[in-house]
Amino acid sequence: MQISGAQMVIEALIAEQVEVVFGYPGGAIMNVYDEIYKQKGFQHILVRHEQAAVHAAEGYSKVSGKVGVAMITSGPGFTNAITGIADAYMDSIPLVVISGQVPMSLVGTDAFQEIDAVGISRPCTKHNYLVTDASDLARVLKEAFYLARSGRPGPVHVDIPKDVTAQIANFDYSKDVEIETYKPTVKGNVRQIKKAIEAIAAAKRPLLYLGGGIVNANAADLVREFSKITQIPAVETFMARGVLHHADPLLISMLGMHGSYAANMAMSETDLIIGLGARFDDRVTGKLSEFAKHAQIIHVDIDPASISKIVNAHFPIVGDVKSVLETMIPLAKEQIDPTRYDAWHKTIANFNKLHPLGYSEEGDRIKPQWVVERIGQLLGEDANISTDVGQHQMWTAQFYPFSRPRQWISSGGLGTMGFGFPAALGVKRADPKRVSINITGDGSILMNIQELMTAVEYDLPVVNVILNNNFLGMVRQWQTMFYDKRHSATDLSLQPDFVKLSESFGGIGYRVTTKEEFDAALKDAVEKKVVAIIDVVVNRFENVLPMVPAGGSLFNMMLEYKEK
Repeated sequence: MQISGAQMVIEALIAEQVEVVFGYPGGAIMNVYDEIYKQKGFQHILVRHEQAAVHAAEGYSKVSGKVGVAMITSGPGFTNAITGIADAYMDSIPLVVISGQVPMSLVGTDAFQEIDAVGISRPCTKHNYLVTDASDLARVLKEAFYLARSGRPGPVHVDIPKDVTAQIANFDYSKDVEIETYKPTVKGNVRQIKKAIEAIAAAKRPLLYLGGGIVNANAADLVREFSKITQIPAVETFMARGVLHHADPLLISMLGMHGSYAANMAMSETDLIIGLGARFDDRVTGKLSEFAKHAQIIHVDIDPASISKIVNAHFPIVGDVKSVLETMIPLAKEQIDPTRYDAWHKTIANFNKLHPLGYSEEGDRIKPQWVVERIGQLLGEDANISTDVGQHQMWTAQFYPFSRPRQWISSGGLGTMGFGFPAALGVKRADPKRVSINITGDGSILMNIQELMTAVEYDLPVVNVILNNNFLGMVRQWQTMFYDKRHSATDLSLQPDFVKLSESFGGIGYRVTTKEEFDAALKDAVEKKVVAIIDVVVNRFENVLPMVPAGGSLFNMMLEYKEK
């Protein structure tokens, strides 16, 4: 089939069964947008900023499990999008990002809206391409989707010069992808798996360390089965919230910098870590020399570069978590006595009794933790929860009753303010039957507030709950604790009227100062099914606790903060 490069892009997206593209047009990508106008194979959602296009694609991907697609133009269009691409790279989210580029004859001449997109994206993509001939487009696009979704998922960038989108060439999308240098290991080494099971059977205080790779591998059901069979207690990373049901008696809670006392102490006292799809990042380990000093480590991950990268694994297993667990479960049934760990369970129960995760209700303003808990009580499993980045994000991770994987959508590795709202739009597009909630702060929400227009235009009724403390809260907390209360550039006392702001775009808004007002506002916002902002006035100086200070040991937590 002889067609133009622009038509090839459309045909490839349809062949990949893409149902929505988030994008923003411009000169270099105009030929492709002309073909988007003519087609009916997928929906295009026009965002109001290129960063939002990628975040929306991330939210869509996180909930659906499919490859998210974003489309942008050259120059500033691409540089605006790079934050989203880097965010997806850090959190292993499968995306294909297609950008326009200046014509080949102008590449390297500092032409209008030219930027070295491939050079810029190389450090933060799984792979990237500059397509110089339309005859390569079918192969490149098929490879891009394959690379994005296989192995350790991630964003793949395809940069297409404008003249290439106009070229006529043969289009054949039927060929299988064959990349000699890319062969992900899916099945784990059986000998290593058997050794790991023997180590578990011999351990006295084993601990399941659950990471976001479980969600990517769609392996949560197998993790739940393995946990139930073995009766091994579990901690979840920030990215793994919802892998185990919040009411599962074997789930201790989240661990790490803002993890619970019980979770962090369990990690400090365990004699065997069973790491599944987790990468031992600094927010989990704290001071490396003090991390899990008594433990041997089983590390299962599809990315061989992640294993022993930070913490040495005694039992390294390269493979897809789902495939590895399918091998482990029958062996576990045969060899592991679930009553062996009764004393360990009692130890963990004592940790929970000593310092349970909670907060004080003192003060005349609503506590932000209560808001998170209340959303969970009112909506529970019927909501998908997105967040921006900051204190509100940590309170949500700590206090929301997550019950299933892909319910929790947040920026982990990069920590991107402005992520939550556009991501929640993608979430709503992927799962329209559930309520899409974005829990945010008065700092983060303004970073992509323009997407209120996108929400209205495409009927994506996201409910934005602002925990408004008139601060850049997390930075303020650090300044209070470690910088002698020098609150430099963090006071946000001057803010817009968020109710009027939402209404000006065509949404609805509420300002809330009491619990009763919050209940009424949330109920009304959900029922009206239009984009909403609920501006909740919360305690200004509330801190996220527990907290492991930067560089501190995991077992040396700040459980409270007293004013000096």
